[in-house]
Amino acid sequence: MSKLTEWAYPLAESLLAEPLPRRWQHCLGVAERARTIAPVLGEDADLLEAAAVLHDIGYAPDLAKTGFHPLDGARYLRNVADADERVVNLVAHHSCAWMEAEARGLHDELVGEFPRESAHLNDALCYCGMNTTPDGTPTNPIDRVNEIAGRYGPDSLIGTFIRRAEPEILASTSRVLERVAAAKRQPM
Repeated sequence: MSKLTEWAYPLAESLLAEPLPRRWQHCLGVAERARTIAPVLGEDADLLEAAAVLHDIGYAPDLAKTGFHPLDGARYLRNVADADERVVNLVAHHSCAWMEAEARGLHDELVGEFPRESAHLNDALCYCGMNTTPDGTPTNPIDRVNEIAGRYGPDSLIGTFIRRAEPEILASTSRVLERVAAAKRQPM
């Protein structure tokens, strides 16, 4: 483990394991997916894994201020945890957060406070989250989107957002899979 991941895991566990054990299992699963694509990330592999295990900390009861977990988690990481800026930005923008921010009237706050990281890292974190069930086991993005829409209801803010985001989620996943396939074709 790198220093970044050594720092990230206990922080996420301290915020999620007791009050939200299922969410903690999801974050562990997302981090596991991050490790599976590490070869295509090079020096950013540890960065992605740290963001993956931290991506949902904004759901922690003590952190939930706006009710929009990417923003709440990123603000905590920036203001309290003094986290690496790139981890903060990945958490802020994970899984097409800008679309949900628009629906919540928080888009200007999100993009004004947190710049987006490179597209390949945003794609990678989206891939990891959308290939992990709420219990932390592997899934696929179509089943994951359907699960989210079903859990929140199709007419809810989250249900509407996730259906709107579905094409971008699928495109992000496809781009990551293309990079993984290309890396496997490279000679040793």
